[in-house]
Amino acid sequence: MSNTTTNQSWGGRFSEPTDAFVARFTASVDFDRRLYHHDIRGSIAHATMLERVGVLTAEERAAIVQGLGEVEREIEAEQFPWSVELEDVHMNIEARLTEKIGVTGKKLHTGRSRNDQIATDIRLYLRDEIDVVAAELARLREGLIELATREADTIMPGFTHLQTAQPVSFGHHLLAWQEMLARDHERLLDCRKRVNVMPLGAAALAGTTYPIDRHVTAELLGFERPAENSLDAVSDRDFAIEFSAFASVLLMHLSRMSEELVLWTSAQFDFIDLPDRFCTGSSIMPQKKNPDVPELVRGKTGRVYGHLMGLLTLMKSQPLAYNKDNQEDKEPLFDTLDTVQGCLKAFADMIPAIEAKQDNMFEAARKGFSTATDLADYLVRAGVAFRDAHEIVGQAVALGLREQKDLSEMSLDELRQFSDAIQADVFEVLTLEGSVAARNHIGGTAPDQVRAAAQRARDALATLQQEA
Repeated sequence: MSNTTTNQSWGGRFSEPTDAFVARFTASVDFDRRLYHHDIRGSIAHATMLERVGVLTAEERAAIVQGLGEVEREIEAEQFPWSVELEDVHMNIEARLTEKIGVTGKKLHTGRSRNDQIATDIRLYLRDEIDVVAAELARLREGLIELATREADTIMPGFTHLQTAQPVSFGHHLLAWQEMLARDHERLLDCRKRVNVMPLGAAALAGTTYPIDRHVTAELLGFERPAENSLDAVSDRDFAIEFSAFASVLLMHLSRMSEELVLWTSAQFDFIDLPDRFCTGSSIMPQKKNPDVPELVRGKTGRVYGHLMGLLTLMKSQPLAYNKDNQEDKEPLFDTLDTVQGCLKAFADMIPAIEAKQDNMFEAARKGFSTATDLADYLVRAGVAFRDAHEIVGQAVALGLREQKDLSEMSLDELRQFSDAIQADVFEVLTLEGSVAARNHIGGTAPDQVRAAAQRARDALATLQQEA
């Protein structure tokens, strides 16, 4: 049977055309077409290298580069004739290039395979997208740092087990979120280093007999270096898994923040207000103002976790080298990127617009005996053993529960019935302001420490961005 009845790119050894359903089932062009820019960029670099080593003439290289530029402009103008029959982004672009410049277009694929081509495209694409994610992550961190600085003096209850524990600065709480994101930022940039390795030149799995210079191609494409091993180069998807792992940790952090934002906007807490533009109403209850943005971010976390598990499962049983299974790497990676970028943009826009209800936070911190630990520390400084101090304060709290009084509302005589070590100066440590200010050490809640920590975070972020 003539080759014209089979696929034009690989049908020479086949005796019948691919079943129409199988052609659709195995095609990837509907989702990998988003790689077109990076595919063309890689092809231009490959053609340039082939000219330098004498495999293509200068005229052939010029025709290929010009033709690819025309193809890219067609795609960007949405005038490109995408075809499922041509399977993927690579063959669609190559076929169109050949239509434009003739047989020279068929020479572009010399010395490479779709295996190393797609591995290169994905790395180029992911590298660019990581830079977008890093910029949004930096914008969110900057917003948190500025808000924390503004709210350094705002007192709120700190919680353990979601029960009132000790008073803290709202700015201190926000900087805890910032610390989570700082670790995420470092993980992202560290991941980028392993993305920035070039598979091109590995060909199908064993390299090529043509005298290629992979260092030239790597330099043209901005890669740190070529991949060392051709088998690993075409089959490695660790970089996609690593990015998805970063994304899962990031979304876990954003989900924790979302949970607190949802709680704080409720009538029961009423700690903060989110601008209307980040909320929606109810179709039946006129009074509702729902924190949809943090709720949706919280929900999307499971979606990203699923993509990580999917990619790990995809790779777990694959023998070397490339297998068709790897076509399934793109959709989860693309969706992870889209989800992460959307969540970060929403948070980076929303966080600076948070309005703290400072009076409500302060009143909440007055409930639940949040200065009990300060009273215990006061007793220890007066010479009482800590375990005894713990017992004394517990008895004072029990009295407060019976009489519905906070420790700061008790008289000196009431407090002294539990220990003679308690003197008139005890009320200095029982105030919320005194409690927060007393933790005046690095990492502590004192407002000056919060402002200093915010400045260190600002400086660290600037340094990280300069080094990236």
